[in-house]
Amino acid sequence: MQAKAFNFIPLKLPSPVIKLPPAQAISFPDHVGRDMSISIPNQEVSTSVEEEKMAAYWDYQFLFVSQRSETVNPVSLRVIEGSIPSDFPLGTYYLTGPGLFRDDHGSTVHPLDGHGYLRAFTIDGVKGEVKFMAKYIETAAQVEEHNRETGEWRFTHRGPFSVLKNGEKIGNTKVMKNVANTSVLRWGGRLFCLWEGGAPYEIDSRSLDTIGRFDLIDGVDGSSTPSTSDRQRRVDGDNILDLATSILKPILYGVFKMPSKRLLSHYKIDASRNRLLMMSCNAEDMLLPRSNFTFYEFDYNFKILQKQEFTIPEHLMIHDWAFTDSHYILFGNRIKLDILGSMTAVCGFTPMITALSVNPSKSTSPIYLLPRFPEHEERRDWKVPIEAPSQMWVLHVGNAFQETDHNGNTQIQIQASGGSYKWFNFEKMFGYDWRSGKLDPSMMNADGGNKLLPRLIQVSINLDASGNCEECRVNPLSDQWDRVTDFPVINKDFGGRHNTYVYAATSSGFRRELPHFPFDSVVKFNTAENTTQTWSVGTRRFIGETIFVSKGSDEDDGYLLVVEYAVSKQMCYLVILDAKKVGETNAVVARLEVPKHLNFPLGFHGFWAPMDY
Repeated sequence: MQAKAFNFIPLKLPSPVIKLPPAQAISFPDHVGRDMSISIPNQEVSTSVEEEKMAAYWDYQFLFVSQRSETVNPVSLRVIEGSIPSDFPLGTYYLTGPGLFRDDHGSTVHPLDGHGYLRAFTIDGVKGEVKFMAKYIETAAQVEEHNRETGEWRFTHRGPFSVLKNGEKIGNTKVMKNVANTSVLRWGGRLFCLWEGGAPYEIDSRSLDTIGRFDLIDGVDGSSTPSTSDRQRRVDGDNILDLATSILKPILYGVFKMPSKRLLSHYKIDASRNRLLMMSCNAEDMLLPRSNFTFYEFDYNFKILQKQEFTIPEHLMIHDWAFTDSHYILFGNRIKLDILGSMTAVCGFTPMITALSVNPSKSTSPIYLLPRFPEHEERRDWKVPIEAPSQMWVLHVGNAFQETDHNGNTQIQIQASGGSYKWFNFEKMFGYDWRSGKLDPSMMNADGGNKLLPRLIQVSINLDASGNCEECRVNPLSDQWDRVTDFPVINKDFGGRHNTYVYAATSSGFRRELPHFPFDSVVKFNTAENTTQTWSVGTRRFIGETIFVSKGSDEDDGYLLVVEYAVSKQMCYLVILDAKKVGETNAVVARLEVPKHLNFPLGFHGFWAPMDY
């Protein structure tokens, strides 16, 4: 195999050196109320270095301010710029993410452990209106920790990333805190909120009331005879790991209440086949140098069409993945067990995630091409990964597709975001310090960030007619672009098919102390022409993931939805962009204001659901 290395070229930006205020000087609010006023630096970025450091610190904190309020009835949003286009498809934009970071007893949690807070924007172009609703997902953990009569919160679950300062530490086995805060899915006329490691929660799509936990995969994981639709592939001969598994299962399942199979929050939709694709891993995979991945394919009525399990002899962590007509594609983020960290984690002194650390022992990245259908099983040995020539920690995948010529040679293209193993740290994601319970923006704005933090890449794999890898290349998605970038999204009708456009969140780099994150811009990649266009939200305002809403036959004929977090004003706005006009002065179609008392923290992933979907 011929490999070509991907050389990352850093953008020449000043290195952020953020001197945080002393702990005793910080009085960070849990919730910014309607009538609450907080003195923060001027809304324009100051020329004073010290003032900018302070502004950067507080702007970052305000992106993660808890919101305890919920809507009872839909709230009409006020249009403050432009107008809602009459051809905007009728439907709802659902966005989930954490809503609460601090309880009423002095404990804080990592953003990934924050209770899921579902936001819904129902857009009617004909009427020219947007209705907004927001409610907490009533998971088992949320019901236990929230007193609905008094409104009081008391954290009792550790969660994977947190340590409760004023809660039970020693002997606290409540690690699997399913907060349903990571992604949203509408399928088969039903709405779900998902989390990385547990069953989805079904939500009433109109009221946002929680219906209950939906055991999507439990019914298809029972013992059965392998068949065309139910196949298991294992690597034989590792009796020691089998013994270790038998010892760990009673502890993980019984003591720590972990599900035997942990459903990943990232799913895929094969629009051409009208199938929902989902993936799970085994609970014991966290601790053993062996990974078990199960893939499920459902029709629109949740009938299981296919289930396949693959056992891979590597210790891997997967957050997102891809599919093509022939393969499930996994980027193997290599991890290892931290013995000391696992001991302190089990005892409750450190977060459970400290049992793991990244494993940068190899300079390459494994890519597993797993056969999706029986006719593709014999082309190559799926247990042997393709080693991409760059070491990268893959966070999110935008799309993957394959093209086969008349000689049977196949080229696979994968569009994803990946960062450096040197940057990625399980304990410090989003800059959260579990010891102090505070957020430090410098972790997400590391020196040399364009070499370390996530950026968009394109992986090209060439296979001959027998499935042998002839070449694997890793390049920037565009050689005109080198900024930190994440959350790649596409027109979902092109999932698993050849796409030209990718949309993502990025940073303008104008903030001296926040050059890389939080994001403040949308970038549109045209992969056919190797060009990029951007739209920026403005000073001291941030954005999250964008969502594409199709309204025509062209791939980029539609609108982009993105939430603007105006942290200096403690306000949120829904922004509608014309996808074809990103980079032009008239890209903004409409901007709508969320009432200040319903201002919400940074969301994670969203879903656009047309009314007839």
